[in-house]
Amino acid sequence: MSLSLRMIAVLTAIGLLSGGFLAGVGILTQERIEWNKKQEIEAAILKVVPGTSQNTAFHEEEELTVYEAQDAQNSLIGYAILASGTGFQDKITLMFGTDPSLTRIRRLVILDQKETPGLGAKITSEEDFLRFWQNKDISQSLVLHKPAVASPDELAPIEVNTITGATISSEKILKIVNLSVERLKTLLDKETNGSVDQDV
Repeated sequence: MSLSLRMIAVLTAIGLLSGGFLAGVGILTQERIEWNKKQEIEAAILKVVPGTSQNTAFHEEEELTVYEAQDAQNSLIGYAILASGTGFQDKITLMFGTDPSLTRIRRLVILDQKETPGLGAKITSEEDFLRFWQNKDISQSLVLHKPAVASPDELAPIEVNTITGATISSEKILKIVNLSVERLKTLLDKETNGSVDQDV
């Protein structure tokens, strides 16, 4: 075998081995990423619906997954809504929890964002943003309070605080939440009406 053919054979073998190795690493990495994502979601559900013992995916669609949260007695104690939407810079992924009657937000957490550091990125801050979402009335659409206030006590039940210098990021979160709540209400109405139709 000539030198050039041997070199081609060696390089081909190296290429195949490298490709196989990278493919294997990719599969293992993907599994790890998916496992980490699942753990992150489970932790977020516990945070936004305290007391959750188990959860079930009630509805899944692009950029919206709804989990039914149950306690140790299998009673429904609320919903955990995983939602995504466009932010000021890039996609924002968040989760918020509600009561079973879908009238109150218990808590909101931001899972992923790429907003402007020092400004829009404050949507991840408990002090600057998240604490103003606790126990908000979602029997109607939430509205943004401008200018920003210092305490949640200064807000009306349907108001959430804006972030000074990052109004757009604040508005994007508000839009994601309002749309998600309306979507879930529609789904629950359809389920209820469907059950009633079957009994008739």
